[in-house]
Amino acid sequence: MYFPQFLIGMLTTSGIVAFWSYVATGSIWQASGWTVIAAVLLQVAYFVLATWLVSRRRDLEKTGADKDTARQSVSPTRSTRNKDGLSH
Repeated sequence: MYFPQFLIGMLTTSGIVAFWSYVATGSIWQASGWTVIAAVLLQVAYFVLATWLVSRRRDLEKTGADKDTARQSVSPTRSTRNKDGLSH
């Protein structure tokens, strides 16, 4: 995700949370507090997701060479079946 897209999404989400919490509480200070909490939670979730995706990709790259050699060892004349049970 590009930074401008992320920034627009983050600001939009923060604006919605600010408006919603202001309407619910009637206090600008509580609305500001909830907006900051929501922004921090979004940042933490984004960081965790990005870290998980990077580590998953690294794991796939490590095991990718093993999978390629395993695929080559299967004979091409062997019949394979799809999930629907039909041979091809």
